[in-house]
Amino acid sequence: MADYDNRTLRSVSSGAAAIDAGLRAYMLRVYNYMFVGLALTGITAWVTATTSFGQLFYQINPATGRFGMTMLGFIALFAPIGFVMFLSFRISRMSVAAARATFWIYAAVVGISIAPVLLVYTGASVAEVFFITAATFGAMSLYGYTTRRDLSGFGSFLFMGLIGLFIAMVVNMFLQSQMMQWVVSIIGVLIFTGLTAYDSQSIKESYVASDDGTVAGRKAIFGALRLYLDFLNLFLFLLQLMGNRR
Repeated sequence: MADYDNRTLRSVSSGAAAIDAGLRAYMLRVYNYMFVGLALTGITAWVTATTSFGQLFYQINPATGRFGMTMLGFIALFAPIGFVMFLSFRISRMSVAAARATFWIYAAVVGISIAPVLLVYTGASVAEVFFITAATFGAMSLYGYTTRRDLSGFGSFLFMGLIGLFIAMVVNMFLQSQMMQWVVSIIGVLIFTGLTAYDSQSIKESYVASDDGTVAGRKAIFGALRLYLDFLNLFLFLLQLMGNRR
């Protein structure tokens, strides 16, 4: 009987260890996809802002420093929304390779759309805010991954806040209020800091050891998209608060 119990305990321990190893590999895959996406965004933004390629999207007046957008610029500005919606609704029917390629293309297009950031803010402040964002994101993602607290209710609250934030941003497009922009930036930082923890926990809990390679691959790509959006928006809102303009 004792021998049977020992074998049972060893079997349970072995199964738990296998799940832990699978979960770590899955989360590493998610973060790798996210990091590659961010790298693509950064490279594309830099190329767009510093080479003649950017003239396809933006027209800059050297005398005033003002810039306007071409038709391709407007397309690049709104195309990321279409990519996110496409992946959200279609990823369950896509192959892993197609979903991954779509994510890479999306990340590159985002780089084109945010390239003016490199023209508006100094390189030193962009780098500084990037490292602050990385530290904040890393701390909150680690918290979301390790905490035993259920963050699902917190996520619902943040989602409602996200809707309110979007409405406030649209309203301020017409009001052009500096004070309102400052408040929106602070709220945006708080919301996406919280969403980083929530999404990290949600992605962890979405892992199922019995998933086949295709299902797990789709989940990893969609999880990377969620964390990518958290990081990017946190960076942009922090830049509005802390960045030094040229």
